[in-house]
Amino acid sequence: MPKSTSTSKQLASIKALKKSSDLEKAIATAALIFRNASDPDGKLGKAAAKNLLQVQFGNFTKGQESKSTYQEILSELEEHTENKLDFEDFMILLLSITVTSDLLQNIWSTKSVN
Repeated sequence: MPKSTSTSKQLASIKALKKSSDLEKAIATAALIFRNASDPDGKLGKAAAKNLLQVQFGNFTKGQESKSTYQEILSELEEHTENKLDFEDFMILLLSITVTSDLLQNIWSTKSVN
């Protein structure tokens, strides 16, 4: 698919999200970020995945380096048999890091006023 067609479809998808919920926008954003960072086959190499985590997910990974659960998650990434992650694997990685992060614990401990 030509780059301009792909860009046009991305822009159309983004416009369609204007009336979407915050959760739908969050997932769409994650998908778009993954797609823009992935190779033509829709896969993300380990080095690119680590970079993406540092650049786009730093608030969730910050301070986690010394935690054994975080180390286990990264070990699983290192041992990934294909050496590349598809979108499903990447989302599992994000969710795994999220549930073990200090930031999530801070979010849970703050009561919402809604």
